[in-house]
Amino acid sequence: MTDIEELVRRVAAKAKATSTTLPPAATAEEVAEAEAILGFTLPPLLASLYREVANGGYGPDYQLLPLIGEGHTILSEYRSERSASAEEETPYWPADVLPILDWGCGMYAAVDCRSETATVLLFDPNPMTDDGAEAWFLDAESLTEWLETWLAGTGWYREDADEHEDVAEPTPWETAAARIAE
Repeated sequence: MTDIEELVRRVAAKAKATSTTLPPAATAEEVAEAEAILGFTLPPLLASLYREVANGGYGPDYQLLPLIGEGHTILSEYRSERSASAEEETPYWPADVLPILDWGCGMYAAVDCRSETATVLLFDPNPMTDDGAEAWFLDAESLTEWLETWLAGTGWYREDADEHEDVAEPTPWETAAARIAE
């Protein structure tokens, strides 16, 4: 069993243990269709999560968005944010960065699909002034690391995180400005 397969297995076990009803997993055809619409491929681990665990509905706090379907999905949120960003005087949403979880208050967890490790970013528009890059923070160097944090219950988003010194806070995403400017 590969490391990704083992991680997906552990995520699936926690998803089943913590979610009352999980939606069915996306089919390989649905993942391929989503990638065709997006114009780029999903990182392998992210695609595996949607194909093998469920089409969203599990994960930290507000849970992963569905990849496909009705309402708020990764596809609809990505298109919405990219479109709104393009209309702004100060663009803020880079290409190939998928919102995977809506934290509320305009905040998202997002995956950089250009990153070999599927870097997880935090988008928080609340501190943004004249520069869209101010809204972007590095949450985890990889989707694997982000999922391990959720599995261990040690994320910055947990209710008592301020009481623990070992909880890593998101830091500014250094390449945000360059990626937004592309």
